Amino acid sequence: MVRAVRFSEFGGPEVLEVVDIEMPVPGVGEVLVQVVAAGTNPVESAIRSGAAPERWPVVFPEGQGRDLAGIVAGVGPGVTEFAVGDEVMGFVARGSHATHVAVPVSQLAVKPRSVPWETAGSLYVAGTTALDALQDTAVGAGDTVVVTSAAGGVGCLVVQLAVRRGARVIGTAAARNADYLRQIGATPIEYGPDLADRIRAVAPDGVDAFIDFLGDGVAAAVELGVPLGRISTVLDWRAVDEYGVQRATAGSVRELLVVAELMEQHAVRMPIADVFSLEDVADAYRRLDRRESVGKIVIGMNVVAYKNQRLHQSAIKQQDATLGVATPHPQTQAHEVLPPVFGHRKGFVPTSPADRHPAAGA
Repeated sequence: MVRAVRFSEFGGPEVLEVVDIEMPVPGVGEVLVQVVAAGTNPVESAIRSGAAPERWPVVFPEGQGRDLAGIVAGVGPGVTEFAVGDEVMGFVARGSHATHVAVPVSQLAVKPRSVPWETAGSLYVAGTTALDALQDTAVGAGDTVVVTSAAGGVGCLVVQLAVRRGARVIGTAAARNADYLRQIGATPIEYGPDLADRIRAVAPDGVDAFIDFLGDGVAAAVELGVPLGRISTVLDWRAVDEYGVQRATAGSVRELLVVAELMEQHAVRMPIADVFSLEDVADAYRRLDRRESVGKIVIGMNVVAYKNQRLHQSAIKQQDATLGVATPHPQTQAHEVLPPVFGHRKGFVPTSPADRHPAAGA
C-alpha cells in the first residue's frame, strides 16, 4: 500500500488526510517513483481552499502536490530513459504528496548528485515559475523590479536571477526576513497597506517591472504606472482578466534543468525553511499559509531520527547554518545541529550504491 495525502472537501489544512491507497502501476511511458521529498506551494493551498474551482477543477477525493524527487522503483512498458534505482526529480499534475507516484518520463530528469533531496524535491514549481516570470516581464540590466513575497520559495529565486541580470530588486516580505533579502541583493519592504506609496519612497524614479507572488500586488503596480505587459502574477486570476497582465506558470523539465544547473554552480540558492513528515502535512501548510518562511517548506516521506537526537524534524532550520538568518530554537551543542535524515521506507529494495549505503540513522 501507498500512503498519500487526500482531501474530500474544500477548506483549510484541517481537511487534509493521509490515507492508504493501492500501489500505482506505471503505464506505457511511465515510471514508478518512490518519493523521498516533495515541495509545497501556495497554489496548492488555493486549490484546496476552493478559491477558484472553475480555474482549478477538483474531483474528490483529490490528491495534492506537484514537485517531487525520489528513486525509480519500477518502469512501465517501453521505458528506456530510466532504470530501477535511478535518482530523479520532476513533477506530476497533482498528487506528489505520497510515498509512491507513477510519473510520465517526460516529466522527470536525473537528479544532480550535488543537489540535496529536499532542494530537488521542491525545485520544479519554484524554479520554472521564476524563469517564466522573468521572461514574461523581460527583466534586464538597469531595470527596477518589485517582487512580492520575495523571501518565499519562488520569490527568492526571482530576486537572485534578476540581480544576476543586472536589475535592481525591491522585495516585500515579513519584517523578520528583511536581512535575508539584503543578503541576496534586494531592498526589503515590509508587508502592509499603501504599498505603492512605500515603493515610491525607495524608488522615486519609478518601477519598470512588477512580479506578484502574493496575489494582491497588481493594483499597486498599475497605480505605479508599470506597463501592463511587464506585470506578472501567479495567483491573481482576476487581475489577469481585468488588466490583461501576464500570468507566470510552471514550465518544462528543460527549464527545471536550467535552474538545477545554476544550483550546482552555486549561482543561486534556495534555502529550506522546514521539513515536515508526511503525517504532519497539515502543519506544513499552516506554516506555508502564514507566508513568513524563508525559502521552501518540504514534505519528507520518510524522515527518521538519529541516536540521541534532541531536536526533531522542523525544529532545525537549514538557513541557520547556511544563511545566517536567526530562527528561534532551543540552545544545542554544535554537533547536535543536524538536518532531518531522509531514510528509505521499509520494503524498498536498494539497487544503487547510494541505496546500499544510506545516510547515518536511516
